[in-house]
Amino acid sequence: RFASLPVPRSPARSSLGCGRGRQAMQLDDSDGALGSWARFCALSGELVGGAGDLSVGPRLAPVVADLCARGLATLVRDYFLHNLEETFRNNAVKMFWQKFHPYSSSSAVERIKFCVQESWPEDVLSAALEDICLEKSYQEKCVLVLAHALQSYEEKAQNRKLKAVQCSSSLMPRYQLMVSSVLLTTLPLSFPEILNVYFKKKLEELNTMVDASDENDQLASHELFGRSNVSAWDSKMDIDSQETVISESCTLVKNIGKVVRDFRCLGFTSMTEDSYSSAIIWLLKSKVYELAGDDYRIPVLGSVNKWIQVVPLQFLHALLTYLGDSVDYDSGLSGLKSPLASRPSSFPGIGVPSEALLRWHMRLEYFAYETLQDLRIGKLFEIIVDYPESSPAIEDLKQCLEYTGQHSKLVDSFISSLRYRLLTAGASTNDILHQYVSTIKALRSIDPTGVFLEAVGEPIRDYLRGRKDTIKCIVTMLTDGSGGNTSGGNAGDNLLEELNRDAENQENADYDDHTNIDEKQAWLNSESWEPDPVEADPLKGSRSRRKIDILGLMVSIIGSKDQLVNEYRVMLAEKLLSKSDFDIDSDIRTLELLKIHFGESSMQKCEIMLNDLIDSKRTNSNIKTSLLNAPGTGTIQILHVASETINYHCT
Repeated sequence: RFASLPVPRSPARSSLGCGRGRQAMQLDDSDGALGSWARFCALSGELVGGAGDLSVGPRLAPVVADLCARGLATLVRDYFLHNLEETFRNNAVKMFWQKFHPYSSSSAVERIKFCVQESWPEDVLSAALEDICLEKSYQEKCVLVLAHALQSYEEKAQNRKLKAVQCSSSLMPRYQLMVSSVLLTTLPLSFPEILNVYFKKKLEELNTMVDASDENDQLASHELFGRSNVSAWDSKMDIDSQETVISESCTLVKNIGKVVRDFRCLGFTSMTEDSYSSAIIWLLKSKVYELAGDDYRIPVLGSVNKWIQVVPLQFLHALLTYLGDSVDYDSGLSGLKSPLASRPSSFPGIGVPSEALLRWHMRLEYFAYETLQDLRIGKLFEIIVDYPESSPAIEDLKQCLEYTGQHSKLVDSFISSLRYRLLTAGASTNDILHQYVSTIKALRSIDPTGVFLEAVGEPIRDYLRGRKDTIKCIVTMLTDGSGGNTSGGNAGDNLLEELNRDAENQENADYDDHTNIDEKQAWLNSESWEPDPVEADPLKGSRSRRKIDILGLMVSIIGSKDQLVNEYRVMLAEKLLSKSDFDIDSDIRTLELLKIHFGESSMQKCEIMLNDLIDSKRTNSNIKTSLLNAPGTGTIQILHVASETINYHCT
């Protein structure tokens, strides 16, 4: 209001009555306030305006003191901040956003061309930040000039025990809030994308430096970021190959840290942290995909964890230290620590990590496990096809699921893959059964309790029950080893070995469960007890789930072991009748394994057939021996000897 009023001239003084005297005094007071306000406006414009003269401070102090004495301290502060805001908005902010206008106004194809440029957006971003930070730095000095004038008056008023509005303490925080508000309200929609591109390109460059260094020398990789204190950034290094890489990496992190620090000063703390966080996560995801690939014979988790410690954690340690955010874990300044984090061990090249770095490590580790888990779950069908060669991938998946606890994602995704790729009319029953056996073995490695095998196997069993040749294929897998599957090797022998192991484990488990558990062992078992996962079927207990073996699952498809035994007897008879020799060792071995599961009484008829063939082999051997001992005999004599030998053995 005072700024819009003209400065009045001083009224003529007269020696009239008291009323005229009081009116004259009021006019004099008004004239003094208007004059002080006019001088304050002029000096403020001289200080904040284009001239930028900080020497105005000594002349501004008495004017501010006079206005504060008149109760106008709040008006002085608000006017000065408004003047700074208009100047900052019309000059610095406008020029700052104009430098990004070519990208913001371009199409999607043109933006790709921008991103391909090697020096974009680093050059534009650095120049724009330098200009706006210089302007902000000068305005902060102007704020300090006014704050010093207000503080001087407040101290004098306090000494005189006068009441004064405390404006000096809130002046700088309000200015900082004003700067961030102006920038955020004028923010182009494409600017967060520009920040993401910048941090992605810088982290890619940093990762390339690490890859270019000696990968076998872990100490050298850790030293790449090891110079974490601020003074080390400016240290001069010898010019050789290793020192050059270290120097370049330090310079790169320093430049990134300077950009982050400048954006923090402008009020972009949250946006900047989100940008470099998303860039780190993006780089980590790319690295996991690069290391994992489609090779399931090599474990991946160890390499991923090593890379996390070599690149992202070392970079974050150096960045946080440069920004002054790295507080030692043992320091009392670290505040309340995460209840999920135990006392951290030392990281290579870092030592004892700070609280912020520890939280970053937990975050990156979880994302790495989740990314690898999703990648392996998406390829689980192919992994199980290649089992047991793909055992390293199964072990990685098991560790990921133990860390993330997202077992239901595996069940849902794998059931969907089975219904789309396996449980179709185009798949043969032999292929379905072999895939089912591989699924049993693989999922038992991931979940020994059998909960997820129970959920995944139910759709397969339901589908196989509708196939007419299921029983025949199952029995064929147990007799000739391949189950009619010409693409595989001797898979049936491996299946029989698995059946033998399952039988032994089941017998040992039953023996331990029922006969030889003392009180001490029972107490230990109760301490190690864990509830079933939430995915478990409540109608099936843990003990029944543990006792499920491969042959038991096959029998559950058929519905009755008698059907399996009958089919096996018929096929064994056909196989023995079609034999041209007496090689039945594999059949005897199969029969002995089946007797473990079904009992000797169930397999008695099959055993009789094999014994008959054994007797025939012995009879044939005796005939040949008799003929060799009677040389020179004719055909009639040979038949006579054979008949006597057969009658003798039959008797």
